[in-house]
Amino acid sequence: MAKKPDIRFDVSSVLNRGCRDYQEDAIATDFPLGAEFGYAVLSDGMGGHAAGDVASKIVVTEVFSELKFQSSDANGFSDNVCDVLKSAAVAANSCMAAHTSSNPDTAGMGATLVAPVFMQDRLFWISIGDSPLYLYRGGELRQLNEDHSLGPHIDYMVRSGMMSEDVGRNHPDRNALTSVLIGETIERVDCPKEPFQLLDDDILVVASDGLQFLSNRQIRAVLRENSDGAASEIAEKLLDDLRALDDPEQDNICFSVVKVSFGKQADENANIFTPEFENRTNKRRQVRTRPIKPQAPAAPEEIQATAQQQAIAPETRVDEVRIDRETAPVPKEPAQAQPKPAPEKAPIFLRRRWLASDGGGA
Repeated sequence: MAKKPDIRFDVSSVLNRGCRDYQEDAIATDFPLGAEFGYAVLSDGMGGHAAGDVASKIVVTEVFSELKFQSSDANGFSDNVCDVLKSAAVAANSCMAAHTSSNPDTAGMGATLVAPVFMQDRLFWISIGDSPLYLYRGGELRQLNEDHSLGPHIDYMVRSGMMSEDVGRNHPDRNALTSVLIGETIERVDCPKEPFQLLDDDILVVASDGLQFLSNRQIRAVLRENSDGAASEIAEKLLDDLRALDDPEQDNICFSVVKVSFGKQADENANIFTPEFENRTNKRRQVRTRPIKPQAPAAPEEIQATAQQQAIAPETRVDEVRIDRETAPVPKEPAQAQPKPAPEKAPIFLRRRWLASDGGGA
């Protein structure tokens, strides 16, 4: 039987308000213990209090629930990951439009989306907006997903000599988004059909732009110094470095660190028992019995009386005995207990989408 790698994921997430008055980031992860798949869904909301936080929660709730529902069929999910991700994003965008329509005061709210899906040693993702998905491999850090903001265009202008480095770094439109979930047409979607091949000891970091208050060089340094540690240690160190900046403009902080490790090649027919289990000495059974008390022998008179009761008279014919047995009243069988009625099965509720509304409407 073919061997397959034993994939393991070590995951740790951080959600911090930073220096803002409210939290507009949202994240949810699902990496079942023992499973060779998992996913994270992160969204960075915009639109102010009671709008940006609602937007990010709508996106995470809709996309996460769709992934949870579809992943129940592992084979079908593996064959249609990209279609599932795109459909979930469209559904989340529709939910956003429905909420805005029912609550006009939230018009203009929106949210980014980045959702990496790990299928054994393959990585899929969908990305809309500027929330980064980083890969750390071999001591180097790079961003896997597209940046749907004006930042890459400004950087290109700086490299081309059309803009100075200082102006480009502090450009007011640097963080202006070119694609976002806002309840209208989605301008750009980054969702590669071909999966990205993962390697042993890869570290993925999915984040909101709050993590980017650290430079790529600083993030890489943390990963280099702590690559042998647990995902929780890496996440804690990144958060400590953000706090050490003491930046009064620190945005909401939200990210998840995923460490990928390949165990030994596992043979499907491998013996599941350990040598200690197979070589153990079975304990000797201990059987306890109670002595049977001998009964006193019956008196000769009692034996003779019993024999006379059980004996059939010699003149009694066999057919008479049959007649007597056939005509004898048949003893009534004990009434059988009526079977208890089967309990009614609980109704099965189909999954439904949550559409934010004012209490009415479908």
